[in-house]
Amino acid sequence: MNLTKRCVAEFIGTFWLVLGGCGSAVLAAAYTTDSSTIGVNTSFPLGIGFVGVSLAFGLTVLTMAYAIGHISGCHLNPAVSFGLWAGKRFPGSELLPYIIAQVLGAIVGAGVVYLIASGNSNFTLAGSNPLATNGYGVHSPGGYNLPAAFITEVVMTFMFLMIILGATDNRAPKALAPIAIGFGLTLIHLISIPVTNTSVNPARSLGPAIFAGRALFGQVWLFWLAPIVGALLAGWLYLTIFSESVVEEPPRVREPV
Repeated sequence: MNLTKRCVAEFIGTFWLVLGGCGSAVLAAAYTTDSSTIGVNTSFPLGIGFVGVSLAFGLTVLTMAYAIGHISGCHLNPAVSFGLWAGKRFPGSELLPYIIAQVLGAIVGAGVVYLIASGNSNFTLAGSNPLATNGYGVHSPGGYNLPAAFITEVVMTFMFLMIILGATDNRAPKALAPIAIGFGLTLIHLISIPVTNTSVNPARSLGPAIFAGRALFGQVWLFWLAPIVGALLAGWLYLTIFSESVVEEPPRVREPV
């Protein structure tokens, strides 16, 4: 499969990740139906909450892994591309095209979420995490500071890459890799949504931040730096410790005629 087709697959996959993950957070995480119109003056809280959003992010990766994994590898994430490169699973010459495709897919996905959400008159970009943006300090859902956010994103991305590298190893049952990776991302979100709203993906962070305003866009640097650091560490560690060593055959000595 040529590079252009693989980049198109990465664009579509990252679009789906942001639309499904961030879309679930914006449109369905906390939903309230006012029943006063039917004569009962109460509100019934509905919505999928943290657990539902976590599952939504995991399901986007799981479904896309089966859909485009055989086409592009289903990175959907600049940090994943860097981690696979560090683990010698991906050529450095293709990093930039993949990252561009992922970022564009994330921006378009966030734009679609914004367009849909804007159809509700109560929607606003005010608040700490509009459009499911990532942040620290006042923009952390739980009020966690920058060092806590940095540590969280490095560690969570490190573990995400360890799962990816292990599940896609030639020694592992590859048919089950998307399940392990999808549920791995779900678990990561269950742990870290209160801290940073969970990034582990620079493209996913950048897309919504473009629409959310200057304050949140100004924090995006952390969600590029920390995930890439975590991914590079995981790629290096897996390559160094867990990869099979290749035993080269000694050169043959030509016998005299």
